[in-house]
Amino acid sequence: MAFIQYITQIHLDFGVVRQLAAELNRVGVRKPLIVTDAGVRAAGVLDRALLALKQPGEGLAPVPFAVFDRTPSNPTEAAVREAVTLLQAEACDGLVAVGGGSSIDLAKAAAIAATHPGPMTHYATIEGGSPRITDRVLPLVAVPTTAGTGSEVARGAILIVDDGRKLGFHSWHLVPRVALCDPELTLKLPAPLTAATGMDAIAHCLETFMSPAVNPPADGIALDGLARGWANIERATRNGSDREARWQMMSASMQGALAFQKGLGCVHSLSHSLGGLNPRLHHGTLNALFLPAVVRFNAPADSMVLDRRLERLAQAMGLSGTVAADGSSIADAIQFMNVRLGLPSGLAALGVSRSDFEAVIDGAMADHCHKTNPRLASRDDYRAMLEASM
Repeated sequence: MAFIQYITQIHLDFGVVRQLAAELNRVGVRKPLIVTDAGVRAAGVLDRALLALKQPGEGLAPVPFAVFDRTPSNPTEAAVREAVTLLQAEACDGLVAVGGGSSIDLAKAAAIAATHPGPMTHYATIEGGSPRITDRVLPLVAVPTTAGTGSEVARGAILIVDDGRKLGFHSWHLVPRVALCDPELTLKLPAPLTAATGMDAIAHCLETFMSPAVNPPADGIALDGLARGWANIERATRNGSDREARWQMMSASMQGALAFQKGLGCVHSLSHSLGGLNPRLHHGTLNALFLPAVVRFNAPADSMVLDRRLERLAQAMGLSGTVAADGSSIADAIQFMNVRLGLPSGLAALGVSRSDFEAVIDGAMADHCHKTNPRLASRDDYRAMLEASM
């Protein structure tokens, strides 16, 4: 039996950040902690959200708030403790995440840590922690400023815990009460970050569609999100002020996360593990580099497990001609897209060494995405995927 649940309230349009105060009032948050990062603040994007709290419009009083702007590029348990300390000192009763996936994930982790005792590992998915996350988590409103992770509509968060592992945390209680998806907040996003986050969204759509779990609504959402993302990522990267492309990428990002409630696979197993070993590496960039090798690895499962899904992926990507049985046409298209977007040529360009492989494989085998891939990867399989991605 398939269990299907969709998911939260979503506002998608230019200017919807101005509804922040009204949405906080609706979900009962009187004083939020704003979780963001230094880059979002320096770019002036945070100011738009704060203005919506200071000048909320007719019939609404200004909303008091505190700001935590020290989110790392890969959120850590130490940063969560800092945020919770500030939240408690300021007597905040909820959270607003303004930023990319890192800020949203850190806010989710803080929502757990502020109301649940013990270390974060106690609540990690692979440690059996999901049932320990209860409805006592603090309410969260998400305002994404990138179009990539889709964490604003997801039930999960990724966090580097104190022992160095990059772990997933999953509970329906972690889904933000509302997502304010305002493409206007992404207009000044630099081209490299637009490309990397955009490929993250595309990876979500591709990988969740290949997952063998049964969720027809997720499959439909993933294919539509892939079509939007693939058709618009170059436009958004080359012309950051292209409003139509920015809207489409915001939608693709949100759709990828609506879909990946179904499950992901080896791309994310590898990127979670390698990102835990080297937190300076960007998650979306890693996903882009791992995608071609994983598509090729999954191709033999297509006729047996994936119900000819490679053909449907190719159609959504606008690829012409016959789809190669080994997945090479899709994999090659992704590699060419990475080149056109100016992404790194491979893992070696990021400073990854073959001496890192065994540690990456250890983490990938233990990752929560490992078992939802259409083919169960062995250590040798992961080693081959890493080699192919160098």
